[in-house]
Amino acid sequence: MNIEVRKATKQDMPAVLKLINELAKFENEPDAVEITVKDLENDGFGDRPLFECFVAEANDTIEGMALFYYRYSTWKGKTVHLEDLVVSEAFRGKGLGKALYTKVIQYSKQQGCKRTEWVILDWNTNAVEFYKNSGATVFDEWRTVQMDEAAMDSFCDKTR
Repeated sequence: MNIEVRKATKQDMPAVLKLINELAKFENEPDAVEITVKDLENDGFGDRPLFECFVAEANDTIEGMALFYYRYSTWKGKTVHLEDLVVSEAFRGKGLGKALYTKVIQYSKQQGCKRTEWVILDWNTNAVEFYKNSGATVFDEWRTVQMDEAAMDSFCDKTR
C-alpha cells in the first residue's frame, strides 16, 4: 500500500468532512457535527485561515486527516493544538495514523513551536497508550472545560 501525507487543499474538504463525521460516530456523537464543506473551505482557506490540515492518502484516496491550529501559551509561547486526527475505520492499524501524527509533530517543530497538544477521550485506551509510548504526557489532573452555544447565550443573558 502506498501512503502519502500532504497538506490538505480546499478540494479535499468533502473527504475531510466525511472523516469528521466518521470520528463523531466513533465517539458516540453521530449527530453532533454541524459544520459543512463550505464552512471548512471558508474557515481553512479564506483570508485568515483558522486551521491547517494534513491528509493521508492510501492508494490515491484520502483515508485520514489531522486538523490543527496555532494557540499561544503564556508559559511556553507558540504551540500547535491538534484538534482531530482520524483514519477511516477500514485503514486503522495500517500506519496512516502514525504517519499523520509524525507529520504534525515534525511540522510543529519546524514552525518553532514549543509544544503540541491535544485532548483524548479516556476510554480510547489504544490511543492513550500509543501517545504515551510516543513520549507524550497524558495528564490525569487537567480537565477540559467547554461552554456550548446555549450555555454562552445563557451566561451572556445573565451578565447583561
